[in-house]
Amino acid sequence: MSETTESIRNLRRPKGCLSTFTTNSLHLRNPWVTAWWSAALPGFGHLILGQYLKGLSLIVLEVILNTLGKMNLAIMYSFTGHFDLSRQVLDPRCAFLYITVFTYSIWDSYRGTVDLNKFNILADRENSPILPLKIDSFEINYLDKRNPWISPIASFFLPGSGYLYVHRLLTGFSILALWVVITYKSKIFIAFIYLAAGSFSQATAITDPQWILFLPSIIGFAVYDSYVHVVEYNRLFEIEQSKFLKDNYQGPNFKINRNEVAQDLLGSKL
Repeated sequence: MSETTESIRNLRRPKGCLSTFTTNSLHLRNPWVTAWWSAALPGFGHLILGQYLKGLSLIVLEVILNTLGKMNLAIMYSFTGHFDLSRQVLDPRCAFLYITVFTYSIWDSYRGTVDLNKFNILADRENSPILPLKIDSFEINYLDKRNPWISPIASFFLPGSGYLYVHRLLTGFSILALWVVITYKSKIFIAFIYLAAGSFSQATAITDPQWILFLPSIIGFAVYDSYVHVVEYNRLFEIEQSKFLKDNYQGPNFKINRNEVAQDLLGSKL
């Protein structure tokens, strides 16, 4: 095999890619977890996969249809036993459109996860190269070992900020913008002020259930997904370092005795 053919083969399925605005990588994911987050809020599953255009489009469509159709308000009335009020506030025109978007998001994120898992296995077998640094006129993005707990803690208090820690700028600023809009429309912070003053009835009356029901999904997704990406990027950093050391400092005739390595590891544990 020629050097050109070998180069093309290795670049066919890259393990990871660093760009100005984000870091994307292939790694094994549970397709049911991705589908579950798509059910929590359509578009989240695609953000997990790094499919930004599709994910952000589905999120915007979900918020618009949910708001116009009063889906969250109808869900709240159903859970509290007010089925008549639920039927009154629900707009069937948006409800049926919402169901199609909801179903498609779950199916497509599951299918995409299965396909990308296959590409990840092929990328590992092909020993695909990883460029650990990206510099241009706007940003500097690089692979590095990061603390996986900083990202979820930051995301809990300000959803979206945890992604900025790992340089997923598109996801970070999108979730941050969504958080600002939802908290403003739900009036949750004004309710906190009333709660601190002991005015529980006013706090309950001022909040908007249609918007406030978005908040648990946003917080939970930001905490979970930002943590997973820190862990996976740390693993990608280790893979790149290992490949660099092997290619530049390991002799071509070097062989690892797996039995001796296993005995050494066992002896160190004992």
